[in-house]
Parts: sequence; C-alpha cells; structure tokens
Amino acid sequence: MDIRQMQYLIEVARQQSFTKAAEALYITQPSISKTIRQMEEELGVVLFDRVGKRIELTDAGVILVKQAQQIVTAFQHVSAELDDLRNLKQGHLRIGLPPMVGASFFPKVIGDFHAQYPQITIQLFEDGGKKVEADVASGELDVGVAVLPVQVEGLKSFSFVEEKLNLLLHPSHPLASKKIISMAELEQQSFVLFREDFVLHDRIIAACAREGFQPRVIYESSQWDMISEMVAANLGIALLPETICRDVDQSRISILELASPSIPWNLGMIWREDRYLSFAAREWIRYTRQELKGIDAP
Repeated sequence: MDIRQMQYLIEVARQQSFTKAAEALYITQPSISKTIRQMEEELGVVLFDRVGKRIELTDAGVILVKQAQQIVTAFQHVSAELDDLRNLKQGHLRIGLPPMVGASFFPKVIGDFHAQYPQITIQLFEDGGKKVEADVASGELDVGVAVLPVQVEGLKSFSFVEEKLNLLLHPSHPLASKKIISMAELEQQSFVLFREDFVLHDRIIAACAREGFQPRVIYESSQWDMISEMVAANLGIALLPETICRDVDQSRISILELASPSIPWNLGMIWREDRYLSFAAREWIRYTRQELKGIDAP
C-alpha cells in the first residue's frame, strides 16, 4: 500500500462517493474504484459498504482511514519541510470558508495572493464554521475562517472582522417601524436561521435562551441570500451580520439594530497550533493578517 492509495481512500471516505472523490482528485472514477478494490484484495477486508449510490465505511474501513490520515499527514509534513529547504515557494493550500464569508471578503485577497505566488495552488472548501473548525483541527484543511472564539482546542487565530448581527424583517411587519429592538421582543416571531453546522445557528438560539424563550424556527439554509429572500417573502425574521446586510435589497427588507443584548459576529483566520505549517500556509497567514487588517467590506 502506498501514499497515493491512502490519499484515494481518504478522499472517498470524505466524499462518501467514488464519483465525487474522482472529481476532487482529477482522476477517472474507474481508476479510483480499481485502487480501492486492490486495497481490499490486498488486505483481505471490505472497506466500504456499497448500498446503491451510497457508500459507508465498514469497521475495517474506519480503522484504516484513521491510520492512513496519520501517515498521509506525516508524509505531507516531510514533503513541505523539504520544499521549504529548497526554497521553492510553491505548494498547495486548502482553505475552508463559510459560504457567506467567501464572497464578501476573499475574491480580491485570493486574486492578489495568487498574483504574488503564482506557483501556489489554492483549493477552497465551503462549509459551515463548525465543519471548518473540525477540518482545520484534523488536518484536512491548512487554514480556515471561523466565527471567534473557536470551540475546538489547539487552534490559533487572528481576528479581522468585529461586527454585530442586525434584525431583518418584512417592511409590513409590526416591528418594522422601530429602529432598535431587543431580543426579548422577538419571542413570538418565526425565525429563519442558518443550518446547524453554522456557528450562528447556535449563537442565535443561545441568545434567545438567555432571554427566556426557545425560538420558533421555520426554515434553515446554508445561503444568506436564500434567508433574506424568505424574509422578503414575509415568511419570518432573520439575524444577519452587518456586512451581509449591506447587500440586502432594502426596498424589500427592513433592517433594525439589535440591542439588549447584541450578538457579536467576529471573524478570524484559524490554523493548527501544534502542526507544521507549509510555506504556502505561513505566507497565506502572513499575507491575510496584513491585507485583512481593518478591512472594510463592500
């Protein structure tokens, strides 16, 4: 068994699909299927339980993937250190971004970084903040963006955005005439939230709980524009960061300042504290720390 086979195995397990794994690795689906089959024959165990189009790791597969991740990570550390010694200034960077963050802050930053380091390839993974934290901690991602403070131990960070959440509601809503509103006044409202894998989902529910009520959630989404459209259709209220509110159609949606208490939205770049960082990762952290300082999103 070699490193390439282990990488194929890990990607299939992560994607839970041979087809998606092949696309992510830029190889053909038959090639990756053949590799997994050869591994199963070599080891004398079944690694994936194939049920129609769905696949799941078997007990043997779980054990092998866990060990393979450690071996591949160690191999990547060796390769990265050797590259740094040769001062190649090239590499591959895996960045995790929550969907609502990427479009607002990073197109120009990524473009400028690529212009300065054209030999560094960048792969973006769009997931909720909880998933980004977990994947940075596990080593599946080199760096990521998350809502601070992070919940996973062993992560370092620097902050680049400090904002608050605003309330979005339909212009005909009885509360729309207000300028400032408290959480307690929202007890009887229907909420449109981000999905559970987003940190804001838990933050908003916790803020409601502190005011003595459980929010009535009618819809959850991973896309802020879908959430705002639900509000524009008068189906519920939403709480979104100030940056996102700047892009909302205010002819169809009223935006109120949330106070008593406010809900902070602090974004930070995160990375593993105890893990060797490649040249690409170190330069990304250095570059974004400088470029994102005092950023004023459009």
